[in-house]
Amino acid sequence: MDIVIPTIRDLDFLDEWRFALENHHLIIVQDGDPSRDIEVPAGYEYDLYNWNDIEEELGDDRWIISKRDSACRCFGFLMAESEYVFTIDDDCFPAKNPSGERVDALAQHLENLEEPAHPEFFNTLYDQEFVRGYPFSRREGVPTAISHGLWLNIPDFDAPTQMVKPNWRNEKYVDIVQTIPEGTLFPMCGMNLAFNRELIGPAMYFGLMGEGYPWGRYDDMWAGWCAKTICDHLGYGVKTGKPYIRHEKASHWKSNFEKEKEGIVWQEEIIPFFESVEFSEDADTTVACYRELADAVEKELTELDDYFGEMAEAMRIWADKWEARQ
Repeated sequence: MDIVIPTIRDLDFLDEWRFALENHHLIIVQDGDPSRDIEVPAGYEYDLYNWNDIEEELGDDRWIISKRDSACRCFGFLMAESEYVFTIDDDCFPAKNPSGERVDALAQHLENLEEPAHPEFFNTLYDQEFVRGYPFSRREGVPTAISHGLWLNIPDFDAPTQMVKPNWRNEKYVDIVQTIPEGTLFPMCGMNLAFNRELIGPAMYFGLMGEGYPWGRYDDMWAGWCAKTICDHLGYGVKTGKPYIRHEKASHWKSNFEKEKEGIVWQEEIIPFFESVEFSEDADTTVACYRELADAVEKELTELDDYFGEMAEAMRIWADKWEARQ
């Protein structure tokens, strides 16, 4: 499993993660000034990419990787080579379960990804324990493409919710993993996320966000809407629940609102768009689905804003780059 970390600062937080991450390969994507040296604790094996490296790799297409936004992490996805990818933010630390034991988030994500998912029929208990009335014909399940982990302490709130609940913290550890049902979208958070690169990697493009673009903080949401729509079409599963991480640093609601305000309005149109997407019979791979999705974005969402024409073109280039890397 490759671990992808977007950052603008030194990675001291990795000292707390040695027990889980030290023997795995890190891919660090440095946003901001490429002349600044990022310090990584000794003992880790890693590749570090900055904006000079991104330009060298992508050339004239470097614009598809966002600046001043955690969406830059998807360059790390592009450079990854392992079967699985785990991405985490630099303000996230190991959580503790109710027994006081540190949670090995990577190991739990790996377990989620290697066990089948069950999106066709909702299981009211755990992902692998079936209740009375669950069809035996559907218990084998489907391959799991995405493992979406959760957070203790500071939750992943949007700016308006941050404003009205500034001191709310999540202290509830729920010992459960469940499959998100087929046909149901979800708000995907990128700060504790793992996925099967071979199954869904081409859809994990975090879009055009941040510097030069009309919105931010919707990068992971965009990738989640795209990926879940494609998973439903291809018969892959998405899980959510464990593992937990401890999220320590809350960004300010006012600055978040400036980044989110277009998205808060746009999402009311974008989500119904994704809910109505239909793929052709020829869309039998993730890349093929993603190209059809890019065409649909250009056709349907440019009515919302011309920006989505540029997003569609970035999606096509991303698909080309992904295939070329493979």
